[in-house]
Amino acid sequence: MPPPSSESPVLAAKLRVISWNLLRRVGARAEDVAGLIRTHRPDLLLLHEPTAEIQALPTLVGGQFHRHGMAKRIYGLAAWSPEPFDPTLALRLPESVIPGRVPPRLAQLVKFRGIHFANVHLSHGQFLNRWQIFHIAEVLEGPAAIIGDFNAVGAVPLPGFRDVGPRRRTHRAGNVMALRLDRCLARGLACDASEVLEKGASDHHPIVLDLSVSQAVLPNLLENLIARRRARRQSR
Repeated sequence: MPPPSSESPVLAAKLRVISWNLLRRVGARAEDVAGLIRTHRPDLLLLHEPTAEIQALPTLVGGQFHRHGMAKRIYGLAAWSPEPFDPTLALRLPESVIPGRVPPRLAQLVKFRGIHFANVHLSHGQFLNRWQIFHIAEVLEGPAAIIGDFNAVGAVPLPGFRDVGPRRRTHRAGNVMALRLDRCLARGLACDASEVLEKGASDHHPIVLDLSVSQAVLPNLLENLIARRRARRQSR
């Protein structure tokens, strides 16, 4: 499945992205998310475990919101921005063949200001979630980032991508073991600043990243954009 298409240009200016696992029905609510937006002013907000109730977010802070539900679950994945962006796509991920495991997980593919984002809430199996990451990387073009709750323990190597997220722990399992589950793997992007925020009503801390297109890849990206526009004009 290809990522969403868009005519928006690639921008080298900073792009603030926040990622937060809300803890479905018992965690952060729409009002909590709205408060996060008002305080930290993200250009793009990626949410994991949002229930249908979170669809009220635009009534609180405006902007555009896209949500994909997960089969047989009350939650899913969602993206919000104060500015318009293309409808997002749901990419079905590899799943466990063991009976009784959770239903297939999704990645939400978002194209925003010419950058491909995959909003993820991956499986707990440490082999399976790495396999899902490789599957996602295969459909991402150009500057790209895989951001979200990886449920991964330890290093997550991915050819062509760098782990640019904050190194602090983002989740405490059973109030005992602190883990860095929320991450960002980026390609062709520089991370100028990153931070782990207070977790609020959820069991996960939000992470905030200030991203920009790496200057080393910008000339090629602009050449490709000009070539695509020239090809479209010639085909008319």
